[in-house]
Order: sequence, then structure tokens, then C-alpha cells
Amino acid sequence: MNEKLQQFENKMSKAYEYLAADFATIRAGRANPHILDKIKVNYYGSPTPIQQVGNITVPEPRMIQISPWEKSLIKEIEKAIMASDVGITPNNDGSVIRLVIPELTEERRKELVKEVKKKGEEGKVAVRNIRRDGNDTFKKLAKEDVSEDEIKELEEALQKLTDKYVKEIDKLVEEKAKEILTV
Repeated sequence: MNEKLQQFENKMSKAYEYLAADFATIRAGRANPHILDKIKVNYYGSPTPIQQVGNITVPEPRMIQISPWEKSLIKEIEKAIMASDVGITPNNDGSVIRLVIPELTEERRKELVKEVKKKGEEGKVAVRNIRRDGNDTFKKLAKEDVSEDEIKELEEALQKLTDKYVKEIDKLVEEKAKEILTV
């Protein structure tokens, strides 16, 4: 692939990956350890990702269990979860923390689907902005002795890339919406 095109493909790929990672943090009524990805625990004075202070497992379909590597961290982990936007109250038995994922109401499921669709739209806008930037870059190439045919080919290839990533984002949105709506 043309190196001029490669940089825009990389940017589109990053936009897609960011959206997929963002979707992983959305709670869908089933236990998903990725909902904890954004939580930082105060570990000896420095904010540390929760995955680095304990073992996170999913023993049951609607439960996440966190086994801290140091028992003294239980209170800090609980505090971090309570301060986050996860919306689940942690329970601890002195050695492990359990997060019981409540069943989502129909209304909440619909809200989450709307949120997913909105984020999907934002992802598509990001991809289209990258296409626009690419087309602007290609138009500037005309001043550097690049033929109109080559520029047209680059623009068409960029459009194909844009279509590919928009389709991928649509598929991602559809899968996440289906996951959320599955009871």
C-alpha cells in the first residue's frame, strides 16, 4: 500500500480500536472485567490500574471477583470502585472483593444502546475527518508534480478505506447493542 495512504489507514485503525476499547467498558448485564479498566487505585501514593494490584476473575456470569495481592489494599480498591462511574457497590469478606452485576432494566438497556449508537456515530465522524484530512493532503500533492490521476487514485483508495472502517464500526455497534439487549 502507498505510504501516503498508510498513515491515514493507521489513524482510522486507531480510531476503530479506541471505540472497541470504549465499548468493552460498557456494562451489559453480564460480568465483564473490562468495566474496571479505567479505575485507578491509590497504591502507596500513586494511582495504579486496578489490574496491577490484584487478580480479577469472573467466577459466575454476573459476578466479578478481585483478589488483591496485598490484603491492606482492600479498602483502597473499594474506595476506588465507589468513586468510579461503574455504579456497583463492592462487597468484601476480608480477603476478596466481589462485584455483583445487577440485572439491567429494559429502560437502562435502551439508554445504553442509545449511548453505544452515539459513540458509534462519533467514531464514524472521526474516520470521516481522517478522510477529509487525507484528501486535503492529497490535493496539496498537486503542487509537487503528482499527476491528477495519481491523486484521484489516492482519493478513491482513501474512500474505500473509509467505507471499510465505517462498515466495521457499524458491525461493532450492532454487536454491542445485541449484547446489551440480550437478557
